[in-house]
Amino acid sequence: MPDRASPRISSRKQPQQARSAGLVATILEAAVQVLAKEGAARFTTARVAEKAGVSVGSLYQYFPNKAAILFRLQSDEWRQTADMLRAILEDRGRPPLDRVRTLVHAFLKSECDEAAMRVALDDAAPLYRDAPEARTARASADGVVAAFMREAVPNATDAVRAMAGDLLKTTMSQVGKHYSETPRTDAEIAAYADAMADMFCAYLRSLDHA
Repeated sequence: MPDRASPRISSRKQPQQARSAGLVATILEAAVQVLAKEGAARFTTARVAEKAGVSVGSLYQYFPNKAAILFRLQSDEWRQTADMLRAILEDRGRPPLDRVRTLVHAFLKSECDEAAMRVALDDAAPLYRDAPEARTARASADGVVAAFMREAVPNATDAVRAMAGDLLKTTMSQVGKHYSETPRTDAEIAAYADAMADMFCAYLRSLDHA
């Protein structure tokens, strides 16, 4: 059986002028509002266009379908997370384990603050998750984590460092998703982040001393 073709999720064209960039920003802002109100199941290009106050034709100049809009929202979220990760883990003025603690706190707070949007985007993921663009976007932070692990656990083997990096990313992602499904206070988030950071730091110390 031939593989099912992935939907086209790349933008039709990139805005070249301030006016065009403003139109795309308006469409994306409207898309966030429609997704938050209607959910992924009722998310349509027509609803986004109506909310943005533009014609569907104008929307289609930049986004070929609803999957492209949703992927843009998701990839923007991935990019923001990768930028946060890079800014924290590449700060070599601080000890590596301090950076891990800062990252866990920042990531968990972000997951809780953006829980509603993340849940909606998770529901929409089947529309774009198998597309090549999605795989590329998800991998954008891998190099940063690998470089950090070489610094944090210099005495470990490459295989052990790769496993540690994967464990860090996977655990934060899965725990953050689960933990943020329930409303939390800032104090609860901070206490949970401290506990998770303690776990990561103890693990990395054990790897470097093994």
